[in-house]
Amino acid sequence: MNDRAGLEHEPALVQETLAGLAVSPDGLYVDATFGRGGHSRAILEALGGDGRLLALDCDPEAVREARLLERQDRRFSIEHANFRCLEQILEEKGWRGHVSGMLFDLGVSLPQLTDPLRGFSLHSDGPLDMRMNPNAGFSASDWLNDASADEIARVLRRYGEEPQARRIAQEIGRRRPISRCSELAGLVAGVKRAGKPGPHPATRTFMALRIVVNEELAALEEALPQAVRCLRAGGRLCAISFHSLEDRIVKRYVRDTSRLPPQLARLPDIPNSAHPLLRTIGRLRRPSSEERARNPQARSARLRVAERLGETAGS
Repeated sequence: MNDRAGLEHEPALVQETLAGLAVSPDGLYVDATFGRGGHSRAILEALGGDGRLLALDCDPEAVREARLLERQDRRFSIEHANFRCLEQILEEKGWRGHVSGMLFDLGVSLPQLTDPLRGFSLHSDGPLDMRMNPNAGFSASDWLNDASADEIARVLRRYGEEPQARRIAQEIGRRRPISRCSELAGLVAGVKRAGKPGPHPATRTFMALRIVVNEELAALEEALPQAVRCLRAGGRLCAISFHSLEDRIVKRYVRDTSRLPPQLARLPDIPNSAHPLLRTIGRLRRPSSEERARNPQARSARLRVAERLGETAGS
């Protein structure tokens, strides 16, 4: 990756995120997905001298860039970690129950998409990797070459919402081993025989593989309750998603933790442990037409905001 790539990535919904976080100058904030630091830098601009920002990222390239910011700003620190480890890290720092705002930006950064060696790209050739952390876990080609056709079809349907999942999986089974992005992109294009302008025919397949390789949806489901336990009362949770599966997880979690369980709603005395943990703040936010024109990568971004209720510190 070249150094210029980080400068070209523009984060989505920056002003909307700052408003959602309601940044307090002396608050403690967490950017659970540093990426290339656009949101982190915006939060730091809003913080005062006593405020602090902790960022997490599992991508070594993102951490390398974050280390530069860490050396420049004493209010900022970075942890090389998946946000599945969020609560443990904040517990060790003494931040659990004291965090003023938590951000999840669930998109893939432009440098990841444009670096051929990372294996995310549909449009340039490279090894079919797709790991957020290239030093851990299994690559997309490893998984694709080991999985059964039934499993591949299930993943493409579930995570990519791909209507031709079965035909693509069968063709993969016939053509394996597959080790390059161009091989897979060409294979899917041949199966779908798409001639109309629009997204690349392998877009859904690549997205599904990325999700399964990085266990993205499972990690999000694990991290959201951790985030809420780490927020102080009045602390804000902001989540930016880029496809319906992520957004559905966030929406359902916020909904379910913002209301009483139906079986308890009519009781005269409701246990403290059953009271709602969150309340929704505002409506779903999307990029303006101006932002979509300026930054096409943000066109599918969706921001949801919630606020922590009740007692938290020391809980």
